[in-house]
Amino acid sequence: MLLLAATIGVISPSGNEIGPFLPVEQAALSEKLPLDRRVVVFAWYNLAGYFAAAVGSFAGGTGVKVIQSHGWSVHESYRAVIVAHGLVAGLMLLCYLPLSKATETQHVKPRASRFGLGESRRTVFKLSALFSLDAFAGGFVMQSLIAYWFHLRWNADVAQLGMILLFGNLCAGVSSLVAGRLAKRFGLVNTMVWTHIPSNVLLILVPFMQSFPLAIGVILARFCLSQMDVPTRQAFVMSVVKPEERSAAGGVTNVARSLGVSLSPLLLAPMFATPTLGLPLITAGTIKVIYDLTLWRMCRSISPEL
Repeated sequence: MLLLAATIGVISPSGNEIGPFLPVEQAALSEKLPLDRRVVVFAWYNLAGYFAAAVGSFAGGTGVKVIQSHGWSVHESYRAVIVAHGLVAGLMLLCYLPLSKATETQHVKPRASRFGLGESRRTVFKLSALFSLDAFAGGFVMQSLIAYWFHLRWNADVAQLGMILLFGNLCAGVSSLVAGRLAKRFGLVNTMVWTHIPSNVLLILVPFMQSFPLAIGVILARFCLSQMDVPTRQAFVMSVVKPEERSAAGGVTNVARSLGVSLSPLLLAPMFATPTLGLPLITAGTIKVIYDLTLWRMCRSISPEL
């Protein structure tokens, strides 16, 4: 039943959007936007998501503690939060209803391959392989796992973890707006790579901090940089494929990321056996740096289209 709920209910262990919604929304946003505005709009799009995730993290952590203070058991308090999650998710339908038909592609659909891709197939598969590697590394440091690591390493309680994720998501969301300005000046690929590498170095440094406040400071600094590649990556994918292939490209790259992030948890159990070492964070940061350098080498010559 849990597996069925996670699959059909599109439950995200990372706290970020997964499933069929993301590629469709990205293609719809790109349809009426020129290249020079896509990064900025995607930045605001992600800011809204991070802000909502931040509020949700705070509400979940604080809500559990408040419910338990009224005599509810631990299991009952978590059930209440999950039910609230389902009710809020149901409101998404109302948000989609007013959408205009202008979001639909107006281009003639070409001959497509099995995955809905034509001329862009080779580029999309190359990007998918790279994004899968990044997602594989990200699977070691999903928000739920970061919270668990802080609990094991520093004995942080639910309310503290909720506050960490609240400010972390707020930092990530605000940094998305900066990414738009950087992309206009330095380009999409350069912005993706040269903001992502410092964030991964900070991730590697977190386990070496000797106190809980220092560890929080470094992880929050990492949040300030770690998601600046997201709006630039989304704009880059939507800009290097034909307009009629955007939703398919978003879907293929999203599936590749989902496959990558699903593999890393299989390796996590022995890493959490000794939380003081911080192996999940060090492993994730190292693999992500390799991804960044590979992405820059392979994609710096790809020219985005309008």
